Amino acid sequence: MFGEKKESRFVTILSESAKGGGIARVMVDTETGIQYLFVYALEAGGLTILADEDGKPLINEEYRRKKD
Repeated sequence: MFGEKKESRFVTILSESAKGGGIARVMVDTETGIQYLFVYALEAGGLTILADEDGKPLINEEYRRKKD
């Protein structure tokens, strides 16, 4: 339990400076492969799912854990 090294569920695949001094990150849930956009600046931030033109979540298969 304690001291065990566990893989992170979310990984950052892109990090950029945004206008106004903020940061924009694309993160991936390694269990589902779903990508999220996380933006923050000063004391405010927001998180949203990245979606295709049909509104379906963008999946990054490279990071998705396969279910056995």
